[in-house]
Amino acid sequence: MMLMTVAAALPGGAAAAEYPTGPIRIIVPYAAGGAGDISMRALQPALERELGQSLVIESRPGGGGTIGAQDVAKAAPDGYTMLCGATNNFVINQFMFPNVKFDPFASLALITKVTDVPSVMYSNPSVPAKTLGQFIAYAKANPGKLNYASPSVGTTPDLAVERLKQLTGIDLVHVPYQGAPPAMQALLEDQVQLYLAGWGVGRSYVEAGKINALAVASAQRVPSIPLPTAIESGVPDYTASNWWGLAGPKGTAQPVINRLYRAVTAALADPEVQASLDKIGFLGIGNSPQAFLEDAQAEAKVWSATISRGHLAIE
Repeated sequence: MMLMTVAAALPGGAAAAEYPTGPIRIIVPYAAGGAGDISMRALQPALERELGQSLVIESRPGGGGTIGAQDVAKAAPDGYTMLCGATNNFVINQFMFPNVKFDPFASLALITKVTDVPSVMYSNPSVPAKTLGQFIAYAKANPGKLNYASPSVGTTPDLAVERLKQLTGIDLVHVPYQGAPPAMQALLEDQVQLYLAGWGVGRSYVEAGKINALAVASAQRVPSIPLPTAIESGVPDYTASNWWGLAGPKGTAQPVINRLYRAVTAALADPEVQASLDKIGFLGIGNSPQAFLEDAQAEAKVWSATISRGHLAIE
């Protein structure tokens, strides 16, 4: 076993060339049933066919996703313990929680962005707004009187609204909850007036007339989400999403990284996988390891600036 681990860690080693020869453990550092768990289980059958091995998907929540990410970083870089991490794990937590002292770019080998879940901007019907522009105008006329929800402090729904506040000058009050379900329930009950979440989370409530969908915070329109973008709605350069990426411990052999990258892209091309993701408003990505790294580094600068400007870091 030791010989196999050492060889797998060596670029061009025999074990790397034969990889994988056993089950692969995928750690999702959040509770079961979340978007990362859903993403990996949607891909699991196709990935197992591509790799010829079984996947063991393990939820390991705690520390805002940092505990699971740190566990992967400490694992042997042999390709058999991988991370399916969220936006927070790669580009937010190192700035939001600086005392944790975990640098994902120094500790992890990024492989590919698996899925992207564009944020839909939902409002309670108590706000007389059917569009994002109307919501912003109403918020400006009523500073400090509207609340917005998040699943927790420092999550992407929290920071995405903080960035919206910085870009537009509106004044909203943050109300953090313990997870996404109570945050959505608070919106339904008008305890808060704005909440950002995926289309799969709020679609049924929109169709039932219980909440309004103002815009989707993606760079371009999403075919499965019948909404204009926030950019089209008058907020230049504003995007927000909770994406999920695959990574391994730093030092994972390049042939192993390439093998996993090719397997993910092949799985995302499977019509059944595409249909299942499209149904819930998830976008399959599958970019190259280099593109994933460059995109993540660029996005990290955005969130670093947002957190610094708003003095949001938790020391």
